[in-house]
Amino acid sequence: MKGLLIDLSHTIEHGLITYKGLPAPIICDYLSRENSKKFYEEGTEFQIGKIEMVSNTGTYIDCPFHRFEHGKDLSEVALESFANLDALVINIPFSETLEITKEHLKNYQIKDRAVLIHTGWDRYWNTEKYYENHPYLTKEAAEYLRDCGAKLVGIDSHNIDGTSGRSASSHDTFRSGNFNCRAPL
Repeated sequence: MKGLLIDLSHTIEHGLITYKGLPAPIICDYLSRENSKKFYEEGTEFQIGKIEMVSNTGTYIDCPFHRFEHGKDLSEVALESFANLDALVINIPFSETLEITKEHLKNYQIKDRAVLIHTGWDRYWNTEKYYENHPYLTKEAAEYLRDCGAKLVGIDSHNIDGTSGRSASSHDTFRSGNFNCRAPL
């Protein structure tokens, strides 16, 4: 699918909770058009917006720094790590399983690709159901993707890890150079 650009982002709005327990984004005027009139000559006005949000808002990429203190952050990673990659979409409906295992991922050409796991869970985006009992990768599935050379792994779910416990095993697996993201697919 190289050459075709597909926007995977959600629209972020003021007050929209995108990750339970994290603060909602604040989107407002820093300088409104009305207030700008007092700084400029008549007929000249500007709006300057202000956005305040945590980095895990909406569709996002987890870089190694997210999990590891000395890992690379987004400013240290080349755009080519995320853009213009050959992509593979693997459909694993949440109605069949929430636990995505190594067995679900076999028999696909994964090396050097963005592997996007489509479960259909994104239908619950912006609802309370989105945060609980969602699809996720097992540690073995994450290791399989890493070992097969996936460049990026995406899922249309709340988290690439299961959130019923306290482990972040899939996050740990992707620490060195593979990246994971959460996005609608």
